[in-house]
Order: sequence, then C-alpha cells, then structure tokens
Amino acid sequence: MTDSWLVLVANSGDGTISSFRLAGGRLQRVAVSGGVPGCSTFVLDARRDLVYAAVKGDDPGIATLALDRAAGALTPRSHLALPDGGMNYLSLTRNGSALLGASYGGGYGISCALTDGEVSDPISRIEYPNLHSVRASGDGRFAYFVSLGADLIAQYAIDPWLNLVPLGPPTVAAPRGSGPRHLVLNAAQDALYVLTEFSGEVLRYRRDPHFGNLMASGSVTAYDRSKGLGHSEFGADPMANHFIWGADLHFSDPAHLWCSERTESTLGAVGVAADGTLTEPAGFTVTEAQPRGFAVSPDGRYLVCAGERSTSVSLYGVHGAELELLDRAETGSKANWVWFVAR
Repeated sequence: MTDSWLVLVANSGDGTISSFRLAGGRLQRVAVSGGVPGCSTFVLDARRDLVYAAVKGDDPGIATLALDRAAGALTPRSHLALPDGGMNYLSLTRNGSALLGASYGGGYGISCALTDGEVSDPISRIEYPNLHSVRASGDGRFAYFVSLGADLIAQYAIDPWLNLVPLGPPTVAAPRGSGPRHLVLNAAQDALYVLTEFSGEVLRYRRDPHFGNLMASGSVTAYDRSKGLGHSEFGADPMANHFIWGADLHFSDPAHLWCSERTESTLGAVGVAADGTLTEPAGFTVTEAQPRGFAVSPDGRYLVCAGERSTSVSLYGVHGAELELLDRAETGSKANWVWFVAR
C-alpha cells in the first residue's frame, strides 16, 4: 500500500493533461502538458510509463505520450490519425500489447496492436451507433463495447491476431431508451456492470468467464431520486430539462460501485452484495459541477472527481459508502478524465 500517487487529469477545453502529486491527503499540481486537443479519455500503461490519449480537432486520433513519473510531465511520441472520428474511450489489454477504442461520433470500435508505444492501424473494426465505451476481460480474450445509440452491449472474442470475432449472439440488450454508457467488470470477472446515461441505472450482467457470454441479471437506480429528475432521451438537453445524466462508474471495493450523475453533480455508491445483488446508494455527495469522469485509487482509499463545468478537481477519502472531502485543486477547462498511478 502506498500513500503517494500521481494523478493525471484531462482538460478537454485546454487540450492539456494536468499532473498532481497526491500525498498525505493533499493534491499538488506538478505539471501541465499540452498536445492533446479535445482529449476526453486516455489510458496509462504504467509498466512502460506511456499514455495513450484520444485527441480530436483537425487531426483526430490517438496520441502516444511518454510519462516522466517523477516530474509528472508528458512528452508526445507519436500519433495515429483516425479520420473517421476520434475515440471516446480507450482500453488496454494483453499486458499493454493491444489497445481497444470506441468512437461515439464515428459509431465504430477498433482493436490495434502496440509496439514500443506505436499504435498500429486498426486491425479490426466494428460498427454500432454511438459507441461510448469498451473494456477487455482480464485475460484479454474478450471485449465488450457499449452502444448508447442502440441500447446494447456488443460481445466479442479477441483472437491471437487481435481480430474481433462476434460471440453467439453478438449482442445483449439493455433496456430500451436507457442509454448505456460506461462499464466495469468485477474482480472475479463473473459480472459486468453498465451505468446508463438516460435512466440512471446500474445494469448487471452475469458473465461466463470461459465462453465470455453475458446474461442480463437485474438493475438498480443509481441517481438521487429525491431531486425529481426526469428520464432523459437521445438529443435532449439534460440541464435545460432537468433530466437524468449518468456518466461514469468505478469500484472502490467489491461491495461499493461509485456512480456519477451530472445534472445534480452527485456521486453515490451502489451496494454490491457477495451474491451480486445490487442496492441503491444510501446517500449522495455533491461534487464538482457536471462530473463526467472520476477515478478511485487502486487501493480504494481515495477518489478524485473532475467536473466539465469546473476548473478544479476534488479529492475524497473513501470510507465504505461515504466520502470525506480532503482537498480541492485547480486543473483546467472542461476537466473530464482521471487516472491514478503509483509514484
């Protein structure tokens, strides 16, 4: 266990990534690195100190940056152009030798090989409307892509050459109009959880670890129902209509799955029982305005939350289903993605 972390935060409005030293329950900004216009997601290969960042703008694609862990600075190394649209989610697999991506605007997902930080041209490509996230199983044999536009999770095997091979069936449904957005797998790899953007639910899917297939197995509300939020829909303005606006989710421990909601700017912990049964959050913490992204430290002790309508991040101590505000620090414009790495 360490009490010293480096925390990276993407600021899409500035095209930068801020680096913070977290020690003694305090955040200190140590560097701000540019070269990532419109960055809304990135992934870190901690073994190689490489960051793969999704960039947008005039030359959308995936930028590779080298991380100086001591100084917190990022140095651009290479760029893969993706003219069909930038990525909204990236996920590493196979010990950092492969990268998966999902493009919301482009409506496609990809698999790429990684060699010394170079991202290959896409090896395999799939297409579903408004793909919002992707994750691989822990053994690197399967990939799961979430389509907000089609209310489904697409399930694929990853063959030895990184081709995406559809399982039978190739998709599993989410509730119609729910807007599935982000996903996580549990530590045992026998369940997958999805947070929906429009209905504010956590959906549970049982997972066969050997064959990779998913099966729907219940759901629970993850937003603050006392606020009177309405069910959202595709194309609606959640803030103007006071609609549900679910965003991100992360485990802090096997029993607590934290979820963010952007209209009321809250964080709440869905309870996960040993048998997988879900329970609604017992309470909610108001956090940075419009919390699109947050992260929990690998030891589950800290949570850092960024807000798209805030220029600061909040650091919390995690105590079961409760959060203790420890510190706030300036970051940048439209902060939206957070990552922890041990110092």
